[in-house]
Amino acid sequence: MIATIVHQLTRNMTMEELKASGFDDYYVDHTLGLWPQAASGTPFSAAMFQSVGDPITDLTEDMAAEQKARTTYDNILRLCVDSPDVADAIRFLRAREVVHFQRFGEALRIVQDKLNSNNFYAFNPAFDTNGGACGCSK
Repeated sequence: MIATIVHQLTRNMTMEELKASGFDDYYVDHTLGLWPQAASGTPFSAAMFQSVGDPITDLTEDMAAEQKARTTYDNILRLCVDSPDVADAIRFLRAREVVHFQRFGEALRIVQDKLNSNNFYAFNPAFDTNGGACGCSK
């Protein structure tokens, strides 16, 4: 959705508008095609996905990612106060991040409830079937 908004906002820009907005360097590489990247210019890559296979670690990372996305949408909303159509779409996306954070939180609570509640950080139940990483019993 963000890429669509960017496309709609830039598809009819003149060369003068491209230069004035600082979008000319991007244009040289991608014309007006969409290229996923951070605001800093860092291109998207699979390295942005964080997963280690431990449900507690992965769900905590998922929750952090949702909060980071929500913060990004908050920042975009501060920048697009003069564009109600863009702001409405961003508010919709922000609301989804909040719901995703809540669902991941619920999943984390379920996982923690299923583990040994006295020691749920000491072992990875998906991997360590005979006790913790040290080989000791559960």
